[in-house]
Amino acid sequence: MNNMDKKLDVICLGAAVVDIPLRPVSRDIFDIESYPIDNIAMAVGGDAMNEATIISRLGFKTGIIAAIGDDAAGQFILRSCKKDHIDVEGITIDPAIDTSMNIGLVTADGERTFITNRNGSLWKENIEHVNFDKIKEARLLSLASIFNCPLLDGKALVKIFKAAKEEGMTITADMIMPRLGETLDDVREALSYVDYFFPNFDEACLLTHETEEAKVADVLYGCGVKNVVMKIGKRGCYIRNANGSMIVPACKGVTAIDTIGAGDNFASGFIAGLLQGKDIRECGIYANCTAAIAVQYPGATAGVQSREMVEDMLKKYREDYK
Repeated sequence: MNNMDKKLDVICLGAAVVDIPLRPVSRDIFDIESYPIDNIAMAVGGDAMNEATIISRLGFKTGIIAAIGDDAAGQFILRSCKKDHIDVEGITIDPAIDTSMNIGLVTADGERTFITNRNGSLWKENIEHVNFDKIKEARLLSLASIFNCPLLDGKALVKIFKAAKEEGMTITADMIMPRLGETLDDVREALSYVDYFFPNFDEACLLTHETEEAKVADVLYGCGVKNVVMKIGKRGCYIRNANGSMIVPACKGVTAIDTIGAGDNFASGFIAGLLQGKDIRECGIYANCTAAIAVQYPGATAGVQSREMVEDMLKKYREDYK
């Protein structure tokens, strides 16, 4: 990593929302008039918010670029950022929108469905909310999820990524399933600027119309992505770059209770590895360890509280793979 004189190590661009996770719920919840659970509480969420929180806890100077409303949910997000020492100068408080709130229904086996507000900030965030001067203050730009904020489309991302590259920044990006039927062609040019791309296998299959890991990764690499880092669930991650391909195996002996935010934690761990100067395989291991902690706790940010937790998981990983 270069640009050591930058104010921030990383700036995370994307969604900052409030989640209300309900767990555990059964799939016949609507057949029951009153459905008691142990706890109902607000929690911060959204891809950029999750990443910024975890990366900051891992010891790096982190900022966030997102849009929120001038409302109680927005203030809740700002208080959480302050608690986790996240720079909020890139957050736009837009009185014309409501801060998105998501209801997360989580089954006993950790699967989840989100109920989202179609008119909230996640759907309304656009390039006018992006502080380009703030982007320049960081060494690395993380686009937390392609397709998550639909108005940050391929053309907007190209403009953002070009500006970042003019500053010599490293660019990472994750993705979700397209919300509005977007295709690979819609983001192909944007992907050509990405140094590290973190799709999961199902998302990448849908985007590329391929079903074999090697072919999926080759298509994405062919778009100009420098390093395809594909999450392959309990098997770990599949990496494809100019040197070929490899699988970095997942942590052993992990029982997942909640997969919300697992991908965000993986990306956060990988970015933390890059910021520490690790090689790509070691970054993959660090990412796997970070995600392994996350899935053992409810919610996206309840698990990883410090770099020491990841270092302890890393020691176990090395013992398990001696």
